[in-house]
Amino acid sequence: MRRAFTVLTGAFPLWILLSSAAALADPRSFAWFRSDWIGWGLGAIMLGMGLTLTFEDFRKVLAIPYAGLVGVVCQFALMPLLGWSVAHALGLAEIDPKLAVGLILVACCPGGTASNVIAYLARANVALSVTMTTASTFAAVALTPLLTKWLAGAFVEIDAARLCLETFKVVVAPVLLGVLLNRYLPGAARRIVVVSPFVSVVAIVLVVASIIAHNRDLVLGAGWRLLAAPALLHAGGFGIGYLAAKRLGLAEADRRTVSVEVGMQNSGLGGLLATKHFPGTAAPVPCAISAVYHSLIGSLLAGYWRWSSQKDERV
Repeated sequence: MRRAFTVLTGAFPLWILLSSAAALADPRSFAWFRSDWIGWGLGAIMLGMGLTLTFEDFRKVLAIPYAGLVGVVCQFALMPLLGWSVAHALGLAEIDPKLAVGLILVACCPGGTASNVIAYLARANVALSVTMTTASTFAAVALTPLLTKWLAGAFVEIDAARLCLETFKVVVAPVLLGVLLNRYLPGAARRIVVVSPFVSVVAIVLVVASIIAHNRDLVLGAGWRLLAAPALLHAGGFGIGYLAAKRLGLAEADRRTVSVEVGMQNSGLGGLLATKHFPGTAAPVPCAISAVYHSLIGSLLAGYWRWSSQKDERV
């Protein structure tokens, strides 16, 4: 049974590609997975991750604070500038100025909770991933509005209390509960951990396919520049994060973590802010396409890294 789950989990890039194609061909096949279910699904996954962690894992993260710091710096210094550069290089403002605003806005957002799932599947440092997501989310309360105003000339207001509360509910609380269960009910934790990676794969497949299904016409109808812009943004983010971590001499697991955290933005937050502050405009469009791209790229990278780790273990 364990081997079967391992094989199914290791093939999840294939499930991502197949489900994405199915969602484009027939949106109804995945449109049933509503957005309000995503938070519950991610919370359950975070609980499963917490079951693999101990308080010692977080103490090790705090012992090398620069590992998390480099990710947060890349998130709020390099990614916004990359978003601005891509928007101008591809001339998004020539199509519609609000398209450029939307891309820059998502580049100024913190790491998304899905990054923790991808880090988990990539056999990266999950404790570091959770720490970085939490830190970048709290920092986003001030930095996302300021950076968007500076680079896009458009101020967005963030509901700080709601953002922090959502992060606590979806990320911090489930992980903490999992760590406590791992400590006080280790037998039950070991049994759940056998299936939790596969459950995470199913959840990510549903999230990605649902996003594509609900934005099918948008994805198919977008011009090449609108499709290329988020792809370049996120591919650049994954690369920048990995190279920066490698430059600092971090371990391979930490490099993967920083890469995932920098490459995957909270596109959902970007979409909400764009819809709220620029209603009836094209600003939310790059955010929706961004959610598809960073999930696909992250999933494919995680699949490669997971395969690479399993290959090294067999040697």
